[in-house]
Order: sequence, then C-alpha cells, then structure tokens
Amino acid sequence: MNRLSGKRAVITGATSGIGLAIARELAASGTHLILTGRRVERLRSVQDDLMRNHPVQVDIHAFDIRDRGACEAFRAAISDPVDILVNNAGLAKGFDPVQTASQDDWEAMMETNTIALFRMTRLFAADMAARGSGHILNVGSLAGHEAYPNGSVYSASKHAVYAFTRALKMDLNGTGVRVGMVSPGLVETEFSEVRFNGDRERAKSVYKGIEALTAQDIAEIVLFILNRPDHVNILDALVMPIAQASSVHVARR
Repeated sequence: MNRLSGKRAVITGATSGIGLAIARELAASGTHLILTGRRVERLRSVQDDLMRNHPVQVDIHAFDIRDRGACEAFRAAISDPVDILVNNAGLAKGFDPVQTASQDDWEAMMETNTIALFRMTRLFAADMAARGSGHILNVGSLAGHEAYPNGSVYSASKHAVYAFTRALKMDLNGTGVRVGMVSPGLVETEFSEVRFNGDRERAKSVYKGIEALTAQDIAEIVLFILNRPDHVNILDALVMPIAQASSVHVARR
C-alpha cells in the first residue's frame, strides 16, 4: 500500500547522492517535494526531471544549510503543512588524525552534520507536533555507531545525530510524530570525492575490490521506513554492504 501519495516532504541536500535518490523514490510514490541544496542549477535540473516524469509539485530552495538566517527564511516561505522532513545534508572533510587535521574541516562537518540538522528539525517539529502527525528521518552513518582512525570528528558528528535522534523520539513521544534514521556503511556516491577535496582516484580506492551500497539501495530503505503504517516507528536502520563488517573490516577481492 502506498501511504505517501499526496504528502509533502522536505529533503535537504537533494542535488546528488542519497538525497537525490530519495527525491526520485518519493516523487515516484506521488509525494510533493521541497528540495534544498547549494547548487541552484543542479536543483533546477532535478526539479525539471522529476516534474517531467511524475505528477507531483517540486519546489526548490538554494541556500547554505549552515546559514541560520537562510534556514529560517526557508521555513517562513513554506505555508503548506510538511508531512515528512528528511535531514540528508551532510559531508565528510579530510581524513587525518586529530593532531594534524584541519580545524576548518572540523567546523564544516560539525556545522553541516549537526547544528544544521538540529536547526532544521526545530523549525519543522513544532508544527508537526501541533498537528499530531509527521515523520522526521535523519540520514546518519555507521560512523554514528562506532569510531574509526582518521575520522574522529566525522564520527563525532554522526554520534551526535544518533543521540539527537533518540532524544528527539523521546521529546516527541505521544505527539503522533514519528522519528527515525538510516545509518549506511560504505555507499559509493560523491561522498569520498568531497572528503578528499575532489581527488577522484583516492575516492575510488575507498570502494576498490567491493560492491559498495548505492544511493538507490538507501533510498529504497528510506521509502520503506516512511511508508509504514502510522503506528510503526523504525528508529534506526543500520545498513552495510555484504563485504563490510565494521568501519575498518572490509573484505576486498
């Protein structure tokens, strides 16, 4: 049963990777979309593609999610009720031990992965609670369940998302609002290119010798979570490729 048709969803970081794949799945399910990202031309291309192929409304808003004022203006511009918030925007920057890591990279990760996610949730949660319905889904990471060398602050940011999601579930308990997250392991997207500042060869080496997860794999799981009956709340889905057993245990061919 498709329970998503006619609903309205906000997806942050929807220009590529997991966010884009989720947008495509929801559009195919008849969900009207409000998409955010920093790259306006990419957003316009996504909007055109989705509206050409599906009978849904797709609105786009280009801004940096780390900008508090821009986030508040975005929320103020939305007059219709939002049924679903997918906090997908996030990134990893750098792959260095604490003693030599870039503090600029640390700030970019913490501001994007944590503060911006907290803020977007705050902006939509109150209205959902007042209406007695809604679904907030955060895109976390295997790194939110364990730490690994050279990924200290990225892991810390995703641990924060894990803790925030569990606390949010408690805060919204009894309101009718569902809360959850999906925690992927190795997913082959632009993620590693961003982490390694555009070094494509180094990014490819992360997935060498394994069949990594795809953005589509995660989007299908997100669709399943969002499409459960109202009384079903999936709090977390930890997903890895068959070749991965932890952040540091990967069986490569």
